[in-house]
Amino acid sequence: MLKSSKRLIGKSILAGLVASALGISPAIAQNYPNKPITLIAPYAAGGDSDFSGRNLAAVASKLIGQPVVVQNVVGASGTIGSQKVSAAPPDGYTLLVSRGGSQAIVPALDSKTPYKWNDFTMISLLDFNPVVCVVKNDAPYKTMKDLIDAIRANPGKLNYATAGPGTTQHLAVEVMLSQLGLPSTAAMMIPYKGGGEATTALLGGQVQFICNNLTTMVGQIKGGAMRALVTSTPNRLKDFPDVPTAKEMGIGNLEQVMGWSGLYGPPGLPAEVVNKWQAVLKEVAKDPAWLRGNDTVGAIPAIRSPQDTEKFAREQFELYSKLGTQLNLKK
Repeated sequence: MLKSSKRLIGKSILAGLVASALGISPAIAQNYPNKPITLIAPYAAGGDSDFSGRNLAAVASKLIGQPVVVQNVVGASGTIGSQKVSAAPPDGYTLLVSRGGSQAIVPALDSKTPYKWNDFTMISLLDFNPVVCVVKNDAPYKTMKDLIDAIRANPGKLNYATAGPGTTQHLAVEVMLSQLGLPSTAAMMIPYKGGGEATTALLGGQVQFICNNLTTMVGQIKGGAMRALVTSTPNRLKDFPDVPTAKEMGIGNLEQVMGWSGLYGPPGLPAEVVNKWQAVLKEVAKDPAWLRGNDTVGAIPAIRSPQDTEKFAREQFELYSKLGTQLNLKK
């Protein structure tokens, strides 16, 4: 009995030391959550990270028993908000809506990024976002061929909007231009704070086209304010059967570029917190409101295990690192 008690005491002390090293106590992890959770979207309101965060928060708040509050922390292609989470206490009260741009593309292309692709605790993927290239409804470009011909005929004259260098919107155009045998300067990038602002810039006539995630633009496309010219999906979209695929238009490499959202935490997030969120996300994945939200904007549900999320994130980082080398985009 005495030896057993000593072993239990020893384990308790060890658990306490480990928890202290992580900056939290075992009791806090076991009682998680007992206060509101901040979910940082690293791009501007109206963009894909904002949508994914709010679509999740609306359902998760009810399931997890505490308010989940979305906070937009924008700037530097999503790295400011991402860095804030990577430096946050690992207690589960500050989480990140991870994005392909901020978590894979930027770290792959820019050696000065203040974090690495895996400097986070990966909880799950949330959704995938096809990329669609669009123009304003009154633009003279009726097809993707029209737009490509205009870029060839007027190199450097047409502008396109992005959420910043190294984002999905930027890389999609770079991949397209490269496959067409055109330099990066054939079309000029105009950076904005987020996908929502980039979309607004197109509607305002500040740029001629944008290759953005469908989730940000589906309402304007369905409403007729924008004309979709091509999709990055292997097959035509069910809601937009008249929009040709990238492969049909001779720019099949565009399929490599896809937007996505995930749920990340700071490094060292306790297993109890990760497991809590995994249990919540299993219910989220079946929730009609969450599914309906994704369907409304053309997002594809993609909730995964932490292990599958890390595997996917690694593959994305390696893909963009390779693309960056091929396209001479690394710095």
